[in-house]
Amino acid sequence: MSERKYRIAIVGTGGIAGAHATAVTALADRAELVAAVDVDPARAKEFAAEWNIPATYSSLTDLLAAEEVDLVHLCTPPKTHVPLAVECLAADVDVYMEKPPTLSLDEFDELLAAEAKSAAQVACVFQHRFGSGAVRLRELLANDVLGRPLVALCNTVWYRDDAYFAVPWRGTFDVEGGGPTMGHGIHQYDLLLSVLGPWEKVTALAARQARPTQTEDVSMALVTFENGAVASIVNSLVSARQTSQLRFDCEHATVELEHLYGYRNPDWTVTPAPGHEDVVTAWSADLPDVASGHTAQLTAILDAKAAGEPTPVTLAEARNTLELAAAIYASAFTDKPIRRGELGRGTPYAERMGGPGAPWS
Repeated sequence: MSERKYRIAIVGTGGIAGAHATAVTALADRAELVAAVDVDPARAKEFAAEWNIPATYSSLTDLLAAEEVDLVHLCTPPKTHVPLAVECLAADVDVYMEKPPTLSLDEFDELLAAEAKSAAQVACVFQHRFGSGAVRLRELLANDVLGRPLVALCNTVWYRDDAYFAVPWRGTFDVEGGGPTMGHGIHQYDLLLSVLGPWEKVTALAARQARPTQTEDVSMALVTFENGAVASIVNSLVSARQTSQLRFDCEHATVELEHLYGYRNPDWTVTPAPGHEDVVTAWSADLPDVASGHTAQLTAILDAKAAGEPTPVTLAEARNTLELAAAIYASAFTDKPIRRGELGRGTPYAERMGGPGAPWS
């Protein structure tokens, strides 16, 4: 692979932007931060000073007119993702977009259509796919070392107090897209989907247990997969002992992960089934310790750009994850199972994650 140093701009300098800046500076031999953009010029300048970024702009339009950039990191509130990404695509500039990528499936398909007309690509932030443990798990499944996946558990049980929801764009379907199903647990079940592949059917429930929010603060789902595996998914913001857990029970071993906001190799455990002790050796053989996170995914993105390959995570891959989120809401609010592909364009839960509205609204 031949490679030059990629010019990167960050649009939106709120809390998550620091993780993106950290990732770029960690790859300083391959990438450089050339601009920061924020509708609040003072905040943009403060962020630029902190990260030694040479230029600031108050709009993406101004940035694209003034700078040659290879990749724009979108760190703005979810409602702005599609118009900003479409503007980048029209300028043939690649996008690395924070989650949730869009507020609805219909919006997502608009973004897919814009990408199809552009020479650029959109990658969605699903960074937990890229830690070395997840990479090794997918390798062992692909090589049949673990046998068939049978049962999986996926728990994102976190805690957010009432004050968390005081931010104006939080806690609404119209601006944030949903509650923990969209904004929190999506990272864990995206990793689940990257391991188990296409889902088939979901039966779910959602509740507003304790928080001052229009959305749910808890959801639970039972999911079946095309490969025959079954899984449960829990997303919560009312759990005092916070943890993120994944468990995969396969024919030859149980593989477990427990962390909070990011993992390394010690967060994984492998328990072989009787007679399959060789699985432990296969897991640990020459295993690098790459932490999950924005740096790991950005590394994969730059690798793909240098090789001229599709940028991970592609919109097509991300749609599988967003469709599951929509199906969880649709199942929970209609009290019916939802199959993949059922939420066609223009239907209530494709137009809006919350459909006509949560039962409590």
